[in-house]
Amino acid sequence: MSEKPALKRELGLFELVLSGIGTILGAGIYVLLGKAAGLAGDAVWLSFLFASVVAALTGISYMELSSMFPKASAEYMYVKKAFGSGSAFITGLLVILGLIIANSTVSLGFAGYFSVLFNTPIIATAIVLVLIFSIVLFIGIKQSVQIVILMTIIEVAGLLLVVFVGLPHIGSVNYFDIQNMSGIFEASTLIFFAFLGFEDIVKLAQETRSPEKNIPKALILSIMITVVLYILVAISAVSILGYEALSTSSAPLADVASVALGNDAFFVMSIVALFSTANTSLLMMLGGSRILYGMAESGSLPQVFSRIHLKRRTPWVAILTIAAISILFLFIEDISMVANISNFMIFVIFFMVNVSLIWLRYREPDVKRPFKSPINIGRFAVLPALGAISTVFLFSHLSFEVMVYGSILLIAVVIISLIANHNT
Repeated sequence: MSEKPALKRELGLFELVLSGIGTILGAGIYVLLGKAAGLAGDAVWLSFLFASVVAALTGISYMELSSMFPKASAEYMYVKKAFGSGSAFITGLLVILGLIIANSTVSLGFAGYFSVLFNTPIIATAIVLVLIFSIVLFIGIKQSVQIVILMTIIEVAGLLLVVFVGLPHIGSVNYFDIQNMSGIFEASTLIFFAFLGFEDIVKLAQETRSPEKNIPKALILSIMITVVLYILVAISAVSILGYEALSTSSAPLADVASVALGNDAFFVMSIVALFSTANTSLLMMLGGSRILYGMAESGSLPQVFSRIHLKRRTPWVAILTIAAISILFLFIEDISMVANISNFMIFVIFFMVNVSLIWLRYREPDVKRPFKSPINIGRFAVLPALGAISTVFLFSHLSFEVMVYGSILLIAVVIISLIANHNT
């Protein structure tokens, strides 16, 4: 009997950091900035700052847990070690669903910019993007990450351009004009989507060299770099356009460049936005396929999802599954709604990750931790506790409609979990 093929370990710290930055940057800043400015006003940068703190607190939990359990199944493995297979199965399905919905959000963002430039139908464009990236992911992890690195460099250059053109306009608005604190937090809840992606780095653990060391380093570096970029871009954007104009724009950063540099800049920034949103879509499909593969490999999902192509060494069934379900969610069309449904899933997942770390400090205190969350009271991890609390706080600012849709999906996941456990 031939040995089952394994995933290739081809990624180092450099590739991981650029993959993390590439996943985080995307629809959140290029598409949702305008909608967030409509909620928070010229102080929208504060919303980015608050959302980044919540992301960083949970990122620290991922750093410790990934150093303990460097597996592609990531969140599923963490929750399984802490609370058992039942809770882990629900969490794993939520992760997969959250990534699928997030991918649909970003694909719609790509299609929106593409439609502005070339007058193409949004849904059809988004479907083509998902199908193309399915082929890219099938070809191989090294080729996928090479494309990611190229697109990440382009999107970072685009954001730096926005920061640069905004320098002469600094001071044109009051950046501390907070008319409604609730609006600041509502904007934080929406643009929390802009920070999603750092957690996908851990799903590349089985394709990374020295994952116990490189994964935690890549997590913190990715978050730090994108936080600085986001805040600078938000300040620059409101300085040039003001929050009123930003809030009505369907291509906010392209409009910012257009006002500062002329109409040609609108086209250039729109092209950069296409690279950025496409990059995030590719990486979310990558992350989703890896955790689906990881859960199947561990026996929690049907083995068919763990099939690896003998020549390409990629989980082709998992890739196709993620693509097919992503296409279904494209038909919701409302990008803010889709983004916040994704946030609903992510808030639940992040809460589970934080409490898993806290519980594992007591349940498995002797497990080797190459990275350990700082600031502890005995075994109690303070920062993960703050991460759990802040995640619940942002969750409470989701709209009633999003709560309804998210709850329906959550109930469906729980029912599937109960049926699966009953049949095993």
